[in-house]
Parts: sequence; C-alpha cells; structure tokens
Amino acid sequence: MALISDGRFVEDGWRRLADEEDLPKSGRIIVSLARLPHALEKLTPETSLGVLAPNTTEIDALATALPRLGLISIAFPAFADGRGFSLARLLRSAGFTGELRASGRLLADQYTHALGCGFDAIEIPDDLAARQDETQWRAARDAYSRTYQRGYISRGSILDARRKAAQ
Repeated sequence: MALISDGRFVEDGWRRLADEEDLPKSGRIIVSLARLPHALEKLTPETSLGVLAPNTTEIDALATALPRLGLISIAFPAFADGRGFSLARLLRSAGFTGELRASGRLLADQYTHALGCGFDAIEIPDDLAARQDETQWRAARDAYSRTYQRGYISRGSILDARRKAAQ
C-alpha cells in the first residue's frame, strides 16, 4: 500500500496487525475494529494505537476510544462508495484530533474532498499508485485555492471570502 500525505508518497510509520498476531508491547499499531476493545484493555499508553474501521461504522462504536486513538483508518471498498467521507466529518465533529486516514481505492480526483472532510492521509493499493503518481496527487491537492465546503482545509471557503470582501 502507498501512503499519500500533503500530496506526496510517504513512508508509513504505523504497522497494521492481523487479528491473529500478538499485540506488541510498544510501537505504532493499527488493529481491526473487532480487536479494538481487547487492545484498549491490554496495551499501555506508551503504545500508539490506531484502528481500521469499515466505512459503515457507527460513531458510537468509536466514541469512548477517541481520546486513546492516535489514528483512525477508514476503509473505502470502492472509489464510488463515499460513506467514509461522512464518517470522517462525524469523527472530526466529535473531537478526534489524531491522524485520519482514508484507506482503499480512492482516486486523486477525490483528494481535495477528502482533505475537506478532515482526512490527513490517503492509503491506496500499489496498483493504483502505479497509475496515479505523486504528480497527480499534488496537482489534485493544489487544484482549488478555495472550496464551497467549510471543512478542514486551512485556506477557507469561497463563501467566507465573499463575506469578508463585502464588509
């Protein structure tokens, strides 16, 4: 899998554990949603904990764990399935401040929207990364200086700029 952050391919500092793997005593690990309660119980605060959540996850399933999580990776099974964008907005509205990652078959064309919904990084399969290189992801990130959506892109919205200019 290739990880895109700020329009660049970067190294992933997190390790995704299979459900049958033992929990390590330290490091930065990602567990499945089903394994999250066990990991929360067994791991010390020194271990950075992340979770891979299906895009159908209800916010209540993660609410109590949010303060302990350093990363939430939301699975996107297909580029046309946008439920993960809604989940990202809900997580940010609930106060999650850690890394929010979209994981799956997303396209560079969806990058600006993902950033606007609160995602920090996109994780895509290697075959997709071979077809959409870093140049395309950077161009997608820089395609719009402003958006209509008020989100988490720091450049502000078009509507905010219009209101400011009218004053």
